Amino acid sequence: MEVKDLSPKLIWIFFDQITKIPRPSKKEGKMVQFLLDFAKSYGLEAKKDDANNVLIKKPATPGKENVTRIILQSHVDMVCEKNSDVKHDFENDPLQTYIDNGWVKAKGTTLGADDGIGVAASLAVLASKDLEHGPLECLFTTDEETGLTGAFALQKGFLTGDILINLDTEEEGEFYIGCAGGKNTLATFTYDPESAPAGYFWFKVSVKGLNGGHSGSEIDKGLGNANKILTRYLWTLNKEYPVVLAQINGGNLSNAIPREAWAIAGIPTTGKEKTGILANLLQSEVETELKVADPGVKISIESADAPQTCVDKKTGNNLLNALYACPHGVMGMSFDIPGLVETSTNMASVKMKEDNAIVVTTSQRSSINSLKVDVANKVAALFTLAGAEIKATDGYPGWKPDSNSEILKISENVYLKLFGNKPEIKAIHAGLECGLFLEKYPHLDMISCGPTILGAHSPEERIDIVTVDKWWKFLVELLKNIPVK
Repeated sequence: MEVKDLSPKLIWIFFDQITKIPRPSKKEGKMVQFLLDFAKSYGLEAKKDDANNVLIKKPATPGKENVTRIILQSHVDMVCEKNSDVKHDFENDPLQTYIDNGWVKAKGTTLGADDGIGVAASLAVLASKDLEHGPLECLFTTDEETGLTGAFALQKGFLTGDILINLDTEEEGEFYIGCAGGKNTLATFTYDPESAPAGYFWFKVSVKGLNGGHSGSEIDKGLGNANKILTRYLWTLNKEYPVVLAQINGGNLSNAIPREAWAIAGIPTTGKEKTGILANLLQSEVETELKVADPGVKISIESADAPQTCVDKKTGNNLLNALYACPHGVMGMSFDIPGLVETSTNMASVKMKEDNAIVVTTSQRSSINSLKVDVANKVAALFTLAGAEIKATDGYPGWKPDSNSEILKISENVYLKLFGNKPEIKAIHAGLECGLFLEKYPHLDMISCGPTILGAHSPEERIDIVTVDKWWKFLVELLKNIPVK
């Protein structure tokens, strides 16, 4: 069976089509054109703004004209992550999807169910001829994953609805009514290239096999961070032998926990044996530490050719000290909502750039704005002490929970009637676009929901087929039960 043959058929047909359309963040043009062509083919009104956000409208079914206008919202871009041994061009190649024991997956890459399944659900609603609903608007935003650019650029007057259903959460049976705000803190080290010293043993150390994951919703899962493990190795080795760094590379995206990292370094030849001994020792330690959360971790060492130049020793030492000391993970839990991560930071990527620069990207999240700023300042202070230049993004606001939301009460009743049990009401530590929507449209009443997706932002991303059917039934029934305005 292929993905397009799954049930409910219409939503899976559209999801299958979406997986064949390249849509990296900031490069969603092909997907935007697909949406505009879709609207034209179904005779629906559509418009596009300067940020490539698309809005498609569908009139109410007869007798529902006076029902409160609903906005179904999803984002069209996807996180583009792949395993290092997989050849895939995210700007041109379709995803290779398959079905595995009740889950839809992609071969060696992210699946893009975040938020392709939300887009597919909106399209299925727009295309359906037998659903009961009031006047509808479907908003498709761009660049959610790397900057919330579409939501930031959304102008007043683009939307006319009063209730917004965000289709971008990943646990069926859970309704979200709040989210964290976030920002990125970047530290740039500028080094003086030096000639590689003679009499050194040069090696490549790699960290692979980690699951990776979403730096918000999965930051509390105890997943391994490849950058932290790599620098733990190099820092420990540097205590016994002077490590000279030639190259370093780890992680890719600010909103993903890094799965892979590597470095090329050298130490005096007398310490050659120690490189392997330390790697084996650290392998044993992290296997024990991550045996439940991330058991596939693998640290490997191989000899490397001597480079022509390397990072000057002072900058190299400062970098290793800062990376090793840089916090990663949960910084505080919420006292208002049990089990909710309140504040966190992610040491996301380390990249060597042109002009002799090494850029370290970190991301901070919190449901309390002052704590988001505080942890970002702490990270900035650490890297400032190490001699780096700091740059911070403006960030995005959180979404304060409203337990008296009318659409929440309606959704709870619909879910209970359909399935015989109440949904869980939660806030999420990930960033949703809802906080930005409220800035432009403070009257909006909002919830967020979705089917079950695991491993988002990593090649282990997968979507539970059964929950898509359940979620679709809920959306269909919810649209029927929206009251008159």
